Amino acid sequence: MTAGPLQSAIAQVPPGRWAVGVSGGADSVAMLGLLRERADLQLVVVHLDHETRGQASTDDASFVASLAAGWKMPAVIARRSEIQPGLADPPANASALYRACRLALFRKVVAERQLQGVILAHHADDLAETVLHRLLRGGAATGLAGMAASGTVGGLLILRPMLAVRREMLRQTLTEQGQPFREDASNASDDYLRNRLRKILLRFPDLVPELLALSKSTAALRDWVLENAPKLEARFRVERICDIPPVLARESARRWLVSQGAPASELSTKVLDRLVLLCTDASTPPRGQFPCRIMVGRKGGWVERLDGISQSAG
Repeated sequence: MTAGPLQSAIAQVPPGRWAVGVSGGADSVAMLGLLRERADLQLVVVHLDHETRGQASTDDASFVASLAAGWKMPAVIARRSEIQPGLADPPANASALYRACRLALFRKVVAERQLQGVILAHHADDLAETVLHRLLRGGAATGLAGMAASGTVGGLLILRPMLAVRREMLRQTLTEQGQPFREDASNASDDYLRNRLRKILLRFPDLVPELLALSKSTAALRDWVLENAPKLEARFRVERICDIPPVLARESARRWLVSQGAPASELSTKVLDRLVLLCTDASTPPRGQFPCRIMVGRKGGWVERLDGISQSAG
């Protein structure tokens, strides 16, 4: 592979002021090195010490701080213990908790420094792993599009310009430049499903382009569904879901449950299908419990939350 894809990826980033998530690993260090060559970008390095690996975590934070200082970039280095207490509803799942803390830190930095958003270093191999993970979990077709190159999460604009770039190209860039980076030893542990999937794709590299092609082909379906799925009010008629294709009904159900406080990460296809079935099949029980103990009921052709704290889905 040549340097062309790297330059094309970096060129996608609009000029302006951006936060850049930097873990200290090869991917984020390589991306930061490429971004700093753009004179029309003002970058703030952001690193969260997850405090999960003792001295190694501390050393990662020190490495990122030194890297930013050497490249004359402002940096914000924070510890999870500083960010987590500010979360309104910390997830129980460890991975989800760490992700929530990172997003909270990014939002804080972007708001305080009046930045446009945050740039993350997810690349093509990360995307392939995500698609494989969702396939194994039985995810809906729309979810197989994987991560988007640009999107908004809770008002935070996130750019992922490297999604068409393979991991090896980023590491090759660092090797050619003699640029050091940090290696997270936990990435080799089989305790994490993501690591096991990565090893599978290393053993069967021909799967990667196939997974990327699947992601691309389902992205169009996802976009169509997002555009056409009806938005449900807090109390809605069953016909709103009965009279549309199942793929649209699932998306409407997903949005509605999220609007009622259900964590998006817990809304599997099976969960969404339970709500759709409650709406479309009068022979099913008229009440059902969903993530976060959200109780939903059907009566007289209407569906609503039963605990009295429903919010408008707008």
